Amino acid sequence: MKYFMGIDPGKSGALAVISEQRTIIKIRSFDRAAYLEVMREYSGQDIVCCLEHVGAMPGQGVTSMFSFGENFGWLQGALEASGIAYQLARPRVWKKDYSLNDSKQSSVDMCRRIFPDAGNQLRRTEKCRKDDDGIAEALLMAEYARRHF
Repeated sequence: MKYFMGIDPGKSGALAVISEQRTIIKIRSFDRAAYLEVMREYSGQDIVCCLEHVGAMPGQGVTSMFSFGENFGWLQGALEASGIAYQLARPRVWKKDYSLNDSKQSSVDMCRRIFPDAGNQLRRTEKCRKDDDGIAEALLMAEYARRHF
């Protein structure tokens, strides 16, 4: 079976794995240990990852940009060490595939349309009442990988 992974590398990002049939297999909120566990699990399997290629944003502080860049580099290294093939995709490129704008809610809405059986999986915790845009975007990037890679 072939798998597709999507990673939103932000501080409130997430990792998602789906199957060829668009079944949600795994969702993890940003946590290095949890990410490594998933990457080890899929090491050696038929899997490809779409990693969001993001850069500096206007108005962002130096410290937060350094931390963000460090996380992005760590993700690339972890994927390579796990033997998981990945492609970088800029937000404007993968979002264009879904006709999305910069609204986080539009990503959540599109994710609900593509993954109608997601249920509460789009929520970070059981206590959350609102769907998480980081999880939604990770799932959309996994679907982008399924369509294009």
